[in-house]
Formats: sequence, C-alpha cells, structure tokens
Amino acid sequence: MKSTFDFWQDHSEQFLVMANLWERRTAMEKPDAVGKKTGDCGDTITIYLAVNKGVVEQLTYELEGCMNTNACANVLAELVEGKPVEHCWNVTPTDIIDFLQTLPEDHHHCAELAVGTLYLALADLAKG
Repeated sequence: MKSTFDFWQDHSEQFLVMANLWERRTAMEKPDAVGKKTGDCGDTITIYLAVNKGVVEQLTYELEGCMNTNACANVLAELVEGKPVEHCWNVTPTDIIDFLQTLPEDHHHCAELAVGTLYLALADLAKG
C-alpha cells in the first residue's frame, strides 16, 4: 500500500504543466478589462483581458499565491482564450478542477478564486 504522495508521479500531466507554466503570468500593458481578488487563503490574483469583437483574445494574470492557484489561472486562460465573452460567464471552478484532474481537494478554493476573479474582469468589461 502506497502511503506517501509523490508529487511528480501522482499528479496528472495537465496539473504539472499548468502549475509550472509562467508565460501568462504578467501584467497586460493596455487591457480591456481587469479583475482583482484576494481569497480567504490570502492568495491574490489580478486578471487582465484583451477582447476583440466580443472574443477573449488573451488572458494574463499577476499572482501572489501558491502553485495550485497558478495552475488554476493557467487553465482559466486555456478555457476562455478564443471564446466569446458570453461563454466565459459559464466557466465554473468544476471546469478547472476537472481539467487539472489532480488539484488537491483542500485547494479547490484556488479554482473558485480564479473563476471569481474572471467574473470581476468580465463585469469590468461590461461597464465599458
């Protein structure tokens, strides 16, 4: 019986890639929308959206938080880039959790934080 968790062997490939991806982790110079939120855990995400003709072209983010939140923010970008803004309102924390496959249960709040921050950015976009 296996009793210890092996980070590299027991996480899904999707989790490992998304947790270690840093290309989107930057402020956007002239975003069309911005959302910022701090979770109960203390992690803070700022999401920047570039939107053209009602379609999210790019999502970047700044993060003060853990690798689980980094993974969730990257998945969020995967789920919304190239999609109509209306579609983005339908993204849920469960979508992120399912994509990652091995997000620890005690870090599901990271997916909630990412999606909540997206909604703030979408609300900012709606303000025009």
